[in-house]
This record gives sequence, C-alpha cells and structure tokens, in this order.
Amino acid sequence: MGPLAGLKVVEMASIGPTPYCGMLLADMGAEVLSVRRPGSADLGLEIPLQYDLLNRGKHPVAVDLKSPEGVALVADLIAGADVLIEGFRPGVMERLGLGPEVFRDRNPRLIYGRMTGWGQDGPLSARAGHDINYIAMSGAMAAMGPAGGAPAVPLNLVGDFGGGSLFLAMGILAAIYAARASGQGQVVDAAMIDGVGSMMTMHYGYWQAGIWSLERGTNPVDGGAPWYTTYATADGGHMAVGAVERRFYAELLGGLGINPAGLPDQHDKAGWPQLRALFAERFASRSRDDWETVFAPLDACVSPILNMQEAIAHPLAQARAMFRHSGDVAEPIAAPRFSGTPTRPTTPPRDAADTSTEVLRARGIDPARIAALVAARVIPG
Repeated sequence: MGPLAGLKVVEMASIGPTPYCGMLLADMGAEVLSVRRPGSADLGLEIPLQYDLLNRGKHPVAVDLKSPEGVALVADLIAGADVLIEGFRPGVMERLGLGPEVFRDRNPRLIYGRMTGWGQDGPLSARAGHDINYIAMSGAMAAMGPAGGAPAVPLNLVGDFGGGSLFLAMGILAAIYAARASGQGQVVDAAMIDGVGSMMTMHYGYWQAGIWSLERGTNPVDGGAPWYTTYATADGGHMAVGAVERRFYAELLGGLGINPAGLPDQHDKAGWPQLRALFAERFASRSRDDWETVFAPLDACVSPILNMQEAIAHPLAQARAMFRHSGDVAEPIAAPRFSGTPTRPTTPPRDAADTSTEVLRARGIDPARIAALVAARVIPG
C-alpha cells in the first residue's frame, strides 16, 4: 500500500527532522528500519511511546554501534537498502565506518540521504544548531514578527521540517528517479540553511525589486497589511484574515458590515493604520464563533484561529478525516493523498527492545547471527 511500497529505507535515528523525513517515507508505504541506540528512549523530549508519532510506521532495531559487530550489522543493513537517511554532524558516519564511500561498490544504487543544519562543508558545518539558528541565518526570521517588535519564533516548522525534512524527502525521491536511468545512487546533501533559503526565494525577489521592506511587520503578507493579519475577538479568541485579492477584500468589508465609501484604498499604506483600527474594533465586538458563522458563506479568506484540540474536533477535520484516532491518541493522517496508490494507516510507534530480532529476521539477517548478537548484547533479545 502506498506509492513507495517495496522501498527499503534505513534511518539512523536522531531528533526532529530526520525521524520526520523517515515518517513521511513510511507514511507513503516505504519499509523504514530505524536504527537506535540500545536502552535509548525517544531522542529529544521524552514522551510515552504511543505519543512518539514521528516514529509511527517504522521497524525499530537497537544496535550498539560502539561494537565492531554492531557496525558490521548496520553496514549489511545499509548494503541491502535502497535509501539511507542520517542527520548526524558531518564526519560522524565516516568515523563509524558507515560513510558513503563504503557502499559505492557494495550497493552502487544506494541513495545516501544526509541532513545537517549548516551543510557538509563550510565555516559552520561542525557547529551545533537548531531550527531557530538556521532560520535566523537565512534571512527568514528577521522577516517574521510585528513591526517594532522582536522577531517571532514560528515553532520549529520552518527550519527543521520545512527546510530539512521536506527537502531531504524531495531530494531522495528525485535521486531515486535519476537512478532509474543511470543505475547509480548518489549522496543527497540536505542542509536546513539551504532549504530555508530556497523557501525565501519569492521574498528575496520581492525585496530586490523594491516591493518588500526589510522592516518586518510592514509588508503585505507579514502581518503588516490590515487585510492579512489577525484580530482579537470579544471572547479572547482570534480570527485570521487573508483577504489579499480585491474580490476577497470586498467580501471582508461586507462581512464586517463596513461601507467602503470614504475608506482609504486597500493598498494605500498610509491608510493601513486607519483600516486596522476599524477592523480591530469590529472583530472585538463579537465572539470568534460568531465571526466564524458570519464568514462561513463568504469568500473572504477569513478563518478562526484554532488550537490543536479545537482543530481535531472541528467539522472540517471531521469531514475530511484529517486525524486518525487510536485509543486516546489522535494523529494527522498521511499527506498528500493518492488516487491510485492510497496509503494505509500506519502502525503505532514500537519499542526497539521488543522488535529488534523480528526486524532483523525480516531484513534477511541469519538467525544464528541474530542469536550471537543477542548473546554479545549488541542487540536486545
């Protein structure tokens, strides 16, 4: 099931963006074997296993990579895979004896996916970092936040998952396509700083064309425009307004009960403070639910701002079956959706202590070797 059914992936477990990339591939039907450290709980924030959703649908195996037998085992697993994904600092896989050059002859079709923050080379390549650092250095973070205020922190969606996981997944799929013709795999170097920079392409163009200000919170789609921002409602909720095009803007005015006569033009920046104050006053007069009802039949690009609990329960999510429920766990379903090769619900996250031997048998590792590895405490039994 899924468009990637039959694809064999080895994931070197780490935090955040690497397991999310592996999850995306697993969601699409790939068989993702996740190599973890023995006795290690979830990397990053420790949470109960059933909520460790980035590791859903995977086949975990715990291996002691400090032992030669453990390294040899992982090398054999990679040699039998189509794709390897790792998110360590540059040089770590090489020091383990698992760098790309090891597999050029053993598995010439291997797609070797590497994710780093700063790239495999360059002046910061060996430095630690997190999402906030990569978006800070790419020009993205300086453009986010209110006018006159500090730059905003947009969760870790932009650097980790946008600039990292999604670009690595796209690069892997492109490399698989190229290997069909050439018969040769390659290294995919996905640096989060590069990915975020790519995501800023439109804004770099706008800035150089003179239609985007470096002063955040003053531009059309950074919250500066009164028709592309958020407004508080009477009950403490908020509404999101994205009425960019004139026809949507007209619907916005209609929904708010505002006569456009005598108002500044929509794109007259000098008039934006007046429009913002007027819109804020109107939105503050009613509750969020009231405004959702008002704008439901209108094409005004106005939506209630929902928290995670509300998003799961909202009629939109219910109608599209956007979340799968298993016990007390609700998880977003696989995206995108496919008409010819639909995905199936993934299995819950599993503990490598319980699955290592069965996973290795399924990948063709000899039972006698597995028993010896268990006896040597290289893997859990």
